[in-house]
Amino acid sequence: MSTKKDVVIIGAGPAGIQAAIHAVRKKCDVLLLGRIERSALFSAHVENYACIEGVKSGEELLTAGLNQVKQFGAEVMDDDVLKVLQIDGGIRLELESGVDVETRSLIFANGTSRKKLKVPGEKEFFGRGVSYCVDCDANFFRNTTVAVVGNASAAIDGALTLTGYATKVYLINKELVASQELQDKLKQSDVENISSTWVTEIKGEGGDVKSLLLENGKEIQLDGVFIELGAKGAMELALELGITLDMETMSHIETNKKTETNVPGVYAAGDISGHPYQMAKAVGEGCVAGMEAATYAKKLKRSE
Repeated sequence: MSTKKDVVIIGAGPAGIQAAIHAVRKKCDVLLLGRIERSALFSAHVENYACIEGVKSGEELLTAGLNQVKQFGAEVMDDDVLKVLQIDGGIRLELESGVDVETRSLIFANGTSRKKLKVPGEKEFFGRGVSYCVDCDANFFRNTTVAVVGNASAAIDGALTLTGYATKVYLINKELVASQELQDKLKQSDVENISSTWVTEIKGEGGDVKSLLLENGKEIQLDGVFIELGAKGAMELALELGITLDMETMSHIETNKKTETNVPGVYAAGDISGHPYQMAKAVGEGCVAGMEAATYAKKLKRSE
């Protein structure tokens, strides 16, 4: 199944919601991808935002914003993005549900947070066998034994990707929460799925990862561990498109004042474009990104 849009926004936080509002009000066909509960704002409280009196919960603000997006006519899907690819006339996104979306313009608004396991050995062996990005580091683990840790789409997709590099791939999870289509692909693959348990320690020797200890008492000998909790992050998806990162931090997408990236038709707003991590900045950049992406999409549409 495939669909076409003028503007697609990844991330349902304040930047993504504001971008969707402005893009759809410029008469564009808009798709907002994401879940508000994944936003860093969701569990926070706000009391320093202009024109809002008292303390408001992030959940309250995001819920109201999402209702606005829907009322203005944008489509909202709580689907995860597995891959982004450049195609003639725009970008194609492959979603967890199996849907392909073609869009004329794309906005990254999905933040920068990297969820960690918080287990012994994770920090010590980061870069020495512990990775948070399959798409970035898979090539370093050719002909090795690796494990992916996670319960959702990023973990399953990462494990499937690694079968093209590693000799043996394990998937460690408590309980898989992903689309049936993705789980069916997993069952048909060579990945060894170890469910109903979790990692308690990452062990190493000589500075490199050597094994994983699990809650069920088992120890798995391996060469690398990929921690993929939740959906794919902005960095992984951005790298697939060849988007330039901020050279100082390498953890933010580089943009100009129009929120443009180095890839035509692709924009970034909110935490993903750097400090300060504030709702006011995210909303402002979301506004700019939404308008710019809509303008770009409409111009491209007229030339087709």
